[in-house]
Amino acid sequence: MVLVNYADRKLTCKVVYYGTGESGKTSNLIYIYNTLDSAIRSEMTCLEGLNERTLFFDFLSINLGDVKGFNTTFSLYTSPGQMQYNAARKIILNGVDGIIFVANSSKSEKENNIQSYNNMIQNLKEYNLNLNNIPIILQYNKRDLDNALSFEELESDINEARHPSFEAVATQGQGVFATLKAVSNSILANLQ
Repeated sequence: MVLVNYADRKLTCKVVYYGTGESGKTSNLIYIYNTLDSAIRSEMTCLEGLNERTLFFDFLSINLGDVKGFNTTFSLYTSPGQMQYNAARKIILNGVDGIIFVANSSKSEKENNIQSYNNMIQNLKEYNLNLNNIPIILQYNKRDLDNALSFEELESDINEARHPSFEAVATQGQGVFATLKAVSNSILANLQ
């Protein structure tokens, strides 16, 4: 739920990057962090385990400046990709305003993508959230892999709801800002 502070004229929106382990959630945030001027973004916080994979979450805040009279900030979080951290995934989804589901395009990750997407939907339902009111954007990452699933296969596997979807290579920046812009615009449109 967007946090609105009328006294200070501030809006804070929460975006969660959700998906399988090693799908590229953290790579998205790293690219955003490295690209944006430090005047409009926070330092990036990464809580990693011993194997340098996200243990709880990564965090980056972006200040968009004035949007319709409110100083608007987007707080970007990643969720852990491994199923054994589902409790952390649920906590991170609490209060979410928009989701970018990052799918790994590798053929070997097909079932993991489906399982992770279904897990996300189940976790949202446990918060009694209306799925029609939360912008969900799909990002098909790692499109540069030789063994990548086709766009059509990915759509068939996890996009039955017909969410907006983008192809990406997050480490190179391809599709990173297009995906972020899509979820941001959807969140702001829901506020009107």
